[in-house]
Amino acid sequence: MFDMLREDWKTYERDIWRQGLWVMAAYRFGRWRYRVRPVLLRRPLSLLYKLLKISSQILTGIDLPCETVIGRRLLIEHFGGIVISGDTVIGDDVVIRHGVTLGLRRTGERGAPVIGNRVDIGAGAKILGPVHIGDDAVIGANAVVLSDVPAGALAVGIPARIKRATGEPARGQITRIARDERDEELV
Repeated sequence: MFDMLREDWKTYERDIWRQGLWVMAAYRFGRWRYRVRPVLLRRPLSLLYKLLKISSQILTGIDLPCETVIGRRLLIEHFGGIVISGDTVIGDDVVIRHGVTLGLRRTGERGAPVIGNRVDIGAGAKILGPVHIGDDAVIGANAVVLSDVPAGALAVGIPARIKRATGEPARGQITRIARDERDEELV
């Protein structure tokens, strides 16, 4: 836990006032307490974790349960409105901005996002359901992602359309995008 906290400290530029750091500290503590044996010792630590989680959630507006699997150097850029499902898996070096939701598509329906390494998630983006976001992908601001995003791609719009990182449509998406644009012109 302490090695991960040291790495988080560096990720947040050694700034104690970054709310993402507070949330990550509560998260790392929550994960660590599962390894404490015997159970009798773990119970007071679980109570402390619940107090830390609720406090950090109230102070920061960021809901990050310890059941979420997170890689190294997760950077939560801004304060507030971030909800992450406990079933979500997040890779290394991911950047999340304010207003992001990573979670289930519907209540009672299984399947949460799996986010690859070095993914940049824009403000207000929603990634819902059992989707896979490839390494080095970029999710645009306010995009609603309901299907897989390949590695290195850019996802923009509602619902999100897949484009290359240069802004060009990815192969296989060109005809669908052209058809959608033609349909928009007809309306």
